[in-house]
Amino acid sequence: MRSPFDGPLVSNWEAMETILDYSFNRIGVESQGSVDNPIVMTELLGCPASQRKTFNELFFEAYDVPSVAYGIDSLFSYKYNGGKNGVVVSSGNEATHIIPVISGKGQLSLAKRINWGGRQAGSYMQNLLNLKYPYFPVKITPSQASFLVHDHCYVSKDYAHEVANFINFEGLETRERVIQAPFTEIVKEEKTQEEIDRINERRKESGRRLQEQASKMRLEKLMQKENDLEYYRQLQERIEAGPKKDVKKMLDREGFKDMNALQKVMNDLNKAIRRARKEDLGDDEPEVPTFPLVDTPEDQLTPEQIKEKRKQKLLKANYDARMRAKEEKLIELKRHEEEEAKEQKWRETDLEGWIAARRSQRDKLLERVKEKKKLKEELSNRKSLASQMRMKNIAALASNESGRSKRRRGATNNRGDDDADDTFGADDGDWSIYRDIANASDEEEDEEESKEIKRLEAELLKYDDNFTVEDTQEAALDWRKSTLHLFLHGPRVFDPESQEQAHRMNLNIERIRVPEVLFQPSIAGIDQAGVLEVLDDILLRRVDPNVSGELLKDIFITGGQAHFKSFDERLQLDLQSILPVGAPLKVRKAKDPSLDAWKGMALWAQSDEFKASSVTRADYLEKGNHYLVEHSYSNQYF
Repeated sequence: MRSPFDGPLVSNWEAMETILDYSFNRIGVESQGSVDNPIVMTELLGCPASQRKTFNELFFEAYDVPSVAYGIDSLFSYKYNGGKNGVVVSSGNEATHIIPVISGKGQLSLAKRINWGGRQAGSYMQNLLNLKYPYFPVKITPSQASFLVHDHCYVSKDYAHEVANFINFEGLETRERVIQAPFTEIVKEEKTQEEIDRINERRKESGRRLQEQASKMRLEKLMQKENDLEYYRQLQERIEAGPKKDVKKMLDREGFKDMNALQKVMNDLNKAIRRARKEDLGDDEPEVPTFPLVDTPEDQLTPEQIKEKRKQKLLKANYDARMRAKEEKLIELKRHEEEEAKEQKWRETDLEGWIAARRSQRDKLLERVKEKKKLKEELSNRKSLASQMRMKNIAALASNESGRSKRRRGATNNRGDDDADDTFGADDGDWSIYRDIANASDEEEDEEESKEIKRLEAELLKYDDNFTVEDTQEAALDWRKSTLHLFLHGPRVFDPESQEQAHRMNLNIERIRVPEVLFQPSIAGIDQAGVLEVLDDILLRRVDPNVSGELLKDIFITGGQAHFKSFDERLQLDLQSILPVGAPLKVRKAKDPSLDAWKGMALWAQSDEFKASSVTRADYLEKGNHYLVEHSYSNQYF
């Protein structure tokens, strides 16, 4: 059934009539064709006359009631709780009203409204959770969000302090609430021990094959890079020895913009070769192999020997590469020993300077890792500027590939094209090229940086008394210290493969943030004053000082949102902070904030004032459907 309300006002009168039919039937109205009971009905503070006019027509024409009276729910609640002089703070479903009451009559000319109630609080909770868990598998409905507000939210006595310390690991287990949505657990097939052993054996065998293949591929890449480097060295020598007028032509023929581009490629190849030579290329040869056919001319060989010669040439190339790698390792080892000796001497003569240098080196590496991580995140977003620029370069390289088919492989590295007339990326499928051109050297570089950071941290832990395990990169990445992890998943390990955890929400900051809007509407984007500011304006500026003292003695809270725990205590503390020392202040809450309005109406309906304040059927027929009899708990006619 559709709601009859559009915000706080009734807009669907057919639905309203259906609700009234159901209500009269449920409360036991037994009269036939009419409702013989007098009606008392609450209405919105400042309710438009058009709403009351339509209700009068509905009651007198459709239900033939004998009389009807209208009043404000919060004033009825105040009456039931014995109030006479005070300020009523009513926070209902659609809005929060502050109404001064003097001698039992609401001073509506001084009343104020804040456009925040239970419905807005539920919507705010729903928006916060949708923002917090954008890929939550279950849709959060408005009614569910309202239940979360009613069941788990409370008013913080010191919001600034509590919100600053809420997402601390210590004690978070008791402060937060875990909401588990329904889910279907995927039952994994249990394997026998024999199957597990067989799978493990296959995995080991596959690992061995992959290691062998990786070793072979590394060796082939190393040989290719060495050949490329030698070719570029010869090219550089030809350029330096040749006439200057041919330099541009030779560079263009090889796909280079200038000598700097050529030098950059050579430097990159040098780094890659040094990196590759550090890896283990295999076991030592048991003996020096011989290749007798390599230097023999082919015209002196049989066809079978020619095939063998080609095989020996490949084996010799592999062997030579291994020997060069071993020599490079020995040189690197010797250089490392010399550096260690220098480092030790430096530590012994200037420990503080050595520590400062190590810390600076570590900080630069960490900053570089952070920047690379940020760049990767930007590249993963195809709309980012970095992603667009990279795709432009990739498209340019792809479009120029056919024009450089005769050039050496690898000559296109780090040489883009400035052509802006490409359409690469217009099709979403083009973006899958990212996965196809993943550069393994980036991963190797990341691994080297990680090892270097760990090495520096190990040295600092050993020699720097002010550097502890808590300062290491690994400790900083600990989920227990991650505010984002604690905010999203609480003080426990998160398993992304778990269906149970994927269907779980953690309410923490939201428990105090949603109710805090009553005191700070700006945090929800509402450009209005909060409850405290409104009370301050009414009590200390608008009301007569001789009267305000009496009103301070009874600050009365009612309405659905008055159920928030500590609402009255927070209001008491906030008012004390703005009032003079010793001011008579008392803040109390309705016995039943939700039902005391009905109880107050029932009590008032038994009084003589009710009979005098009701609009009878005769008044309706004589004075019109807009007629209203004002009383202590009603709106003013306008």
